[in-house]
Amino acid sequence: MGQSIEAILKRAKPRERTVMVCLRGDLAGQVERLAEELAQVSEDWQPSDLAEAHPAREIADKLKKAREQARASETPFTLRYIGDRAYSDLLAAHPSKDDGQLFDPETFPRALAVASCVDPVMDAEQAKALFEVLNQGEIQKLVNAAWDVHTSSDLAPFSLAASALLAGLGGES
Repeated sequence: MGQSIEAILKRAKPRERTVMVCLRGDLAGQVERLAEELAQVSEDWQPSDLAEAHPAREIADKLKKAREQARASETPFTLRYIGDRAYSDLLAAHPSKDDGQLFDPETFPRALAVASCVDPVMDAEQAKALFEVLNQGEIQKLVNAAWDVHTSSDLAPFSLAASALLAGLGGES
């Protein structure tokens, strides 16, 4: 005999996803600039004598420090499925101007991210202020995570790295 719906409901939890959002766009830009500088100097540098130190070494050190600072500025944002009724209400609050679309593509995705964000909790005004500082890539991380917790039905994709590591450690793959 199968399980009762009551037993299943006791075990059920809404889908969640946590994404790391870089709050320091200036540091992310510095990382990009240093990476480009490193690539350029590695390509262009010609030593004048054998004792001359490669300038890439100093740039690589700066790049490592900038990456560490940028990673340290990342903050976790946890998004959770808001439930069928709340999701339907949010869709209704953001109707499309185009009959061929389910929702307004300008307002709904960000509203979904705000409604889904449970840590940190934020309201629409706080999100608007945050979105004025974050670049589109970081905003898209939040939007994608919100979309995923509402529409994805798959478990995490197969990881070749995890499988290989477990096999190498004598675990199951």
